[in-house]
Amino acid sequence: MARARRRHARPGHAQRWRLAWLAGGVLVVVVLLVTGVRKFVVDRLWPEARVQALLDDAAAATAAGRLSADDGSGARELYEAALALDPDDARPRTGLAEIARRAVAQAAAAVEAGRYDEAHEALRLARALSAPRQHVDAVASALRAAEAAGAGLDGLVESAQAAHAAGHLDGGPRAALPLYQRVLALQPDNADALRGRDDALATLLERARTGLRQGALRDAAATIAAARDYDPGHADLPDTEARLTEELDALRRRAARSLEAGQVERAVAQWRTLLDFDPEDARAQRGLEDAGAAYAARAERFARDFNFADADAQLREARALAPDSNAVRNAGEHIERSRTRHARLGPQLPPAERRQRVESLLQQAVAAEARGDLLSPPGDSAFDKIRAARLVAPDDAAVARASARLLPSARQCFDAGLRANSLARARTCLDARAALGEDPGAVREARRRLAQRWLAIGDERLGAGNLAGAQSALASAREIEPNVPGQAELAGRLRAASLSGN
Repeated sequence: MARARRRHARPGHAQRWRLAWLAGGVLVVVVLLVTGVRKFVVDRLWPEARVQALLDDAAAATAAGRLSADDGSGARELYEAALALDPDDARPRTGLAEIARRAVAQAAAAVEAGRYDEAHEALRLARALSAPRQHVDAVASALRAAEAAGAGLDGLVESAQAAHAAGHLDGGPRAALPLYQRVLALQPDNADALRGRDDALATLLERARTGLRQGALRDAAATIAAARDYDPGHADLPDTEARLTEELDALRRRAARSLEAGQVERAVAQWRTLLDFDPEDARAQRGLEDAGAAYAARAERFARDFNFADADAQLREARALAPDSNAVRNAGEHIERSRTRHARLGPQLPPAERRQRVESLLQQAVAAEARGDLLSPPGDSAFDKIRAARLVAPDDAAVARASARLLPSARQCFDAGLRANSLARARTCLDARAALGEDPGAVREARRRLAQRWLAIGDERLGAGNLAGAQSALASAREIEPNVPGQAELAGRLRAASLSGN
């Protein structure tokens, strides 16, 4: 009976399977049809419709005289959009050629009506769309003549001569050279303007040569570039450019000597000045790599004395300058080995080894004092050697005596830095005083004095309109002494100046 039921069930079961397969096939066909229709509509009909809409809008903009517009609604922009959708369609190119022709016509009409700014704008559009040059040049010539007739060229020349006599050669529309250029743009053969420009450029280039002699390399280079823009054929330009080249070579030599003398920071500043002038200066690039190696060597010296804070600081400088240098990479590995050794030995450093290490450091400190290297160079100064000895044996009597012996020099260094307004140097000396164990009250008072000096500098810079410099000085003061009296008042004045735009 069960077998009979299964026989009766089979026809219905098979029919359901056939219906399922049929439904699946229909679904596949529908999907293919939808995909095909979508592809045909999107890939064929929609771009054509979109291009036609753009062409219609462009034609309307052309008829309205709106040849170009920053918001994309101008005829030029619409034709260019249509061309981007279908580069093979000739109609957008024909439309752009018509825009170029109309731009020339608009410029000519603007010249006739005395609308010179509008004429200039139309000519720029015509040139951008490659309008026939002879037509553009003809309208441009008429525009210059019209502007010259109405500009009062004699008055412009007199204004330029007065600015020249006052020494105002460049740097604003009322300066001598820009005024001479305006005259020459309208009347290229104006003898007074040509002669005045030549004399003004001679004076400007003499200023550049004076700046070169005084070491103002960047300003001199900018002045030479400005002179070249006004007249690349000026007679004094080749000699001044040759002097600039000589000064660049001299700066390269000074940077190399600074590095050899251990004045790494100065060398870095000099190499960077050269790179500001020419980012591709290979010698300056190598100089920064060498400076990175010098920082790496300093880092290793600090690490040998277990002074890891300074070692890490010097290593950061090295990596910033020469991240791919083998010397820098080796220094990092050396510091890690020293750190591991220090952690392993720690307080278990044998007394004999500790005593030997302290004696060696103190002898090096005495030698540095004899050389006059009290607080610099980093890593080799008497201060650094004594500080390293304090890390190894903070309670050693000999170390305490050495610290006391060096402390007066650190105080003198701090006071000298304040007198000379060398506040970065004063900060270094203040840190030395603290590290050498000076009375905390005296250190706090010195911090307050240094922070107040930074506030005074910030006040001067704010009065001169140098908001960024004033903000930097305020930040330096707060870093040294967060609650220094007067910092809140300076901060308030800075905010007010920033809001007022002064």
